[in-house]
Amino acid sequence: MKSLPAPVTAMRNVEILVALVAVSLTPLTVQAQVGPVHRIPVTGVIELGLAPFIERGLAEAREAGASLVVLDIDTPGGRVDAAQRIADALSDSEVPVVALVNRRAFSAGALIALATERVYMRPGSVIGAATPVDGSGTKAPEKIVSAMRSEMRALAEARALDPAVAEAMVDEDIAIAGVVEAGKLLTLTTEEAVAIGYAAEIEDLDALLAERGVDGASVTTAEVNWAERVVRFFSNPVVAPFLLTLGFLGLMAEIKTPTFGVAGAAGLLALSLFFGSNLIIGLAGLEDVILFGAGLVLLGVEIFVIPGFGVFGVLGAVGVAGGLYMSLLGGLPTVPDFTRAGMVLTTTILVLLVTGWAILRSLPGNARLGRSGIFLTDRTDRSIGYSSAERRNDLIGQRGQAVTDLRPSGTAVFGDERVDVVTDSEWIPAGTAIEVISAEGYRHVVRPVRALEGDGPSDDPSDDGAVAT
Repeated sequence: MKSLPAPVTAMRNVEILVALVAVSLTPLTVQAQVGPVHRIPVTGVIELGLAPFIERGLAEAREAGASLVVLDIDTPGGRVDAAQRIADALSDSEVPVVALVNRRAFSAGALIALATERVYMRPGSVIGAATPVDGSGTKAPEKIVSAMRSEMRALAEARALDPAVAEAMVDEDIAIAGVVEAGKLLTLTTEEAVAIGYAAEIEDLDALLAERGVDGASVTTAEVNWAERVVRFFSNPVVAPFLLTLGFLGLMAEIKTPTFGVAGAAGLLALSLFFGSNLIIGLAGLEDVILFGAGLVLLGVEIFVIPGFGVFGVLGAVGVAGGLYMSLLGGLPTVPDFTRAGMVLTTTILVLLVTGWAILRSLPGNARLGRSGIFLTDRTDRSIGYSSAERRNDLIGQRGQAVTDLRPSGTAVFGDERVDVVTDSEWIPAGTAIEVISAEGYRHVVRPVRALEGDGPSDDPSDDGAVAT
């Protein structure tokens, strides 16, 4: 056998060495290219504030180039409309999403789990019992149950799973041989779910990552940020009535002022926080805001354009109340949602009435507002009679001069001030020195100075207290 030339042999040896190095570095290269894993916890009751949180988590995973998103689920369920919004976000995700049922995924939690690519369950976990119920545990109306049943069936079909199993989690009338009998709602344990191909058993998150081939990737856990906390706070049923009350009081105060000021700005801000938070979490829709705004416009027409309270006022009140009520219901309202919306509106009306009454009782007595002229400090009272002018007690004892004949009323001058006066009895000619002996609102009673001093008649303006004209 003929041997190869030395240069060729050396070149081939170099090629072999490069190939060996490439093969040895291949796992490291693949490992370095694995993106991070984002873990999004789904714990507690599923409410509408959870949907924006999961949507943000999916968006951050996409921007970070994540290789996988894991929903860590442990929930007793919650709102169906919130679960539907989350399921839509999971279906549209550009990053693969899997569910880790970490103990339980009931009701809306089961719907969210089925919306992922693959369901993993820890030992001892359960999934199912997805029939919508109201606050008392009673089964929801058929319309809501049908929507939930169809949603679960569609998700199961999209994942090539048995759709009857998903429907049996919602409707107890569905029977599946060897799985569940008619009249019982389906809830699957980890072993049962694995047996029918609905889930894979996994020990924990680390085992899940190893199963998915990303065990060396960094794991980032999503957390609720301050903006989401603020939105959940302002959409809370306890806070909403106070926002509405502040908004209406601000607008009512602004109607009574000639220019737009602090009260109107505070009112608009409060209403914006109410509708903005409800829009973000999905309770309110644009149509609710439009109905509320139309109601305000009609009320404005009734107040500023058409006197009295007629058709525009009634329609405006209905529009405002209807817009507020609808903005508190959500997409698929149940009996508790209707009750909660009614309680918020009732509380708002009561707080508005009590606050308005307290303001009307306290503000007129404010000395600063009285001095500014916003409120009149004089009043009509049975005990004091009618007061049409400020009582001038500072004039009592002052001496001046009558500038007109007092028969018995006329005008006198005290220093540089001209005052309407009235004599207590006799006629006083112009130029007589006089003194104020009492002040009763607009009525300032005077007597001649000579009558007070016991002197004889004197018309000399140089007498004590007289003022020359």
